Amino acid sequence: MTDTHVLATAQRLASRALAWLHASHADGLGRIPDNTVVDLSDPDDAYKPLGEIALAASLILRDGVTGPTEARTARELLDHAWAQLREGDLLYERQLRHFTMTDPLETYAHFARAGYRHPALEELLDSLSRLRAAHAEEIHPNRRLGVANARRVIGLAHQPDWAALAAGTWLGATPEPWAVNWMTGYDITHTVFHLTDWGARPDGLPEPMREHVRDWLPAWLDIWLEIGQWDLAAELLVVDACIGEPATGRQGWDALAAVQHEDGLLPRDTDPVDEDRERAFQDHQHTAVVAVVAGGITLARALGATTAVA
Repeated sequence: MTDTHVLATAQRLASRALAWLHASHADGLGRIPDNTVVDLSDPDDAYKPLGEIALAASLILRDGVTGPTEARTARELLDHAWAQLREGDLLYERQLRHFTMTDPLETYAHFARAGYRHPALEELLDSLSRLRAAHAEEIHPNRRLGVANARRVIGLAHQPDWAALAAGTWLGATPEPWAVNWMTGYDITHTVFHLTDWGARPDGLPEPMREHVRDWLPAWLDIWLEIGQWDLAAELLVVDACIGEPATGRQGWDALAAVQHEDGLLPRDTDPVDEDRERAFQDHQHTAVVAVVAGGITLARALGATTAVA
């Protein structure tokens, strides 16, 4: 059972990070330029971050364990992000133009989870899912899981061989724990995220992979905390929340709480935070998103609120 200190710290960390994201967007940061076309000159500038914020906000609403202030803030962020994507039209046009790209599908799934629907996009995605080309795209194994989970969340008919997809990942090979590096660390976290649908389906993680994570997660977390990689440390706390009974204790939460700024900004690492607010937002918004997800899923797991929808 998760102790009350961890729950209180997780709730405070997530709430403050969510408030910082909301305040930043309310001040005009992270907007897609008005003249944006479907090809997107720099997807990582605003488009990808909006999808990440939609993910965090949709999970808050899915699990329903935060207070009314956080729920209202999450809904406002989703409304804002949906408007930035022209209520799904930008995703539809991008998918229509680039039919083998997966980012419109993956981004849309976060909105669909929270009740935002675009019938024309869903019809297009359903049609594309029947093409051999859509499944032949050569993408990273854990990204393939992300695509499969997005289809599952949206409710598209095609469902993959989850066991085969899981076996093809780095974590599926249960590699030597000391072989983990910065990149494969992220591979591990995202494999767990997608197989469990962000904690809603903990049994979606095959038992050998679960045991491997449970055995080594504390050591991996210690490493990234020691070198001050707060973003990856926060992702590992999300993993801890997704696999069932927690494998780590207070250390990770206390470390993140200690470096979080008063306004809710959570640094990605030990580098100085840029004094320019827009640059600081671009640099650290992802870590704030992960903090929101980590805190929310941890609370949901402890309160028994994270359940899969059939």
